[in-house]
Amino acid sequence: MFSIIQAAGWPIWPLIACSIIAVALVIERLSSLRAVRVSPPRLLDEVISVSSKHLPAPEVVNKLAANSAMGGVLATGLRSVIGEPRMTEEGLRIAFDTAGRGAVHRLERYLNTLGTIASAAPLLGLLGTVIGMIEIFGSQSPTGGNPEQLARGISIALYNTAFGLMIAIPALMFYRYFRGRVDEYAIELEQAAERMVPHLMRFTAQAK
Repeated sequence: MFSIIQAAGWPIWPLIACSIIAVALVIERLSSLRAVRVSPPRLLDEVISVSSKHLPAPEVVNKLAANSAMGGVLATGLRSVIGEPRMTEEGLRIAFDTAGRGAVHRLERYLNTLGTIASAAPLLGLLGTVIGMIEIFGSQSPTGGNPEQLARGISIALYNTAFGLMIAIPALMFYRYFRGRVDEYAIELEQAAERMVPHLMRFTAQAK
């Protein structure tokens, strides 16, 4: 590996840095975007069941908020009704919408960085290719060519091009995958909020 890095020249170092960052982001997002941390399958049904007759205590709401992203959105609705018993339906929907947008924003964390790496890696590889071509042309002179410089230029060009593509392709695939997951979770959060609005409005109607 060290011999490949030497043959690729200094343009390989930005690509290595991009590869390390990309791997770290992929691992972090794979962990953070698990269903159990975003939208546990039975969480909404459990919340509706627990609050079927009365609103839960603040301690229960706090535990719900810390449970997952969906838990945080549902807890916002519960807190809104607990804090304002005469909450209107429009106000409750606004509270859910604000909480949902904040949750989706957190789910999208680091995705722009990963997408940037997917776009920049081929360009960095192209930069290495250009530098390699410069080395190749520099090896030619009126008195004859320099085989060693020629070989080095070819190595720089080919290694950087290949390494740039090796980084960009997986990074782009994971970026698209994570973007799709976030979109799915956003729909689930929206549907959960829609189910919770009429459920919670029962308590505001009793308070009026």
